[in-house]
Amino acid sequence: MGPGKEEAMSTRVRVFRVASWVAAAAISLSPAFAQEKASTAETAAKALSPELVGMLTSKTGVTTKQAEGGAGAILGYAKGKMKAEDFAKVSKAVPDTDGLIKAAPAADKSGTSGMLSSAASAVGGSAGAAAALAPAFQKLGINSETATKFVPVVVDYVTKKGGTSVGSLLGSVLK
Repeated sequence: MGPGKEEAMSTRVRVFRVASWVAAAAISLSPAFAQEKASTAETAAKALSPELVGMLTSKTGVTTKQAEGGAGAILGYAKGKMKAEDFAKVSKAVPDTDGLIKAAPAADKSGTSGMLSSAASAVGGSAGAAAALAPAFQKLGINSETATKFVPVVVDYVTKKGGTSVGSLLGSVLK
């Protein structure tokens, strides 16, 4: 073999090696890429209370985790404000209520009332509900414009699943 043929062969070997590495990398990364690109609908279907979480993700544009945490914050607040028998009706309308409540961010015990009052309009409704819920939405990375959409979606969902009277019970503590 002459010098020209050796160089051509050496170049082919290098190209083949690079192509092999690229192919191996693509194959090894493809499951991770496919998993990362899972659709919002698939993610919502695996979520706590998938129908409610799916509604929240589609109507507000938040992630599944944010939808679970926001719904949980609302339900946890309502649980603390409602009679046990009334909240039991709400809980019956929302699958996995306890799981959603656990998905909500932990309450801030620092007593930052200035921050609460400045964020009181973040979720609409009464100053008490808004002030109580605003820190949870902030911890979830949900801006105030998006947070205002949560309460109506949750109340509408409860109304559809539990009836008008149950939806009104929930709505009354969130106004």
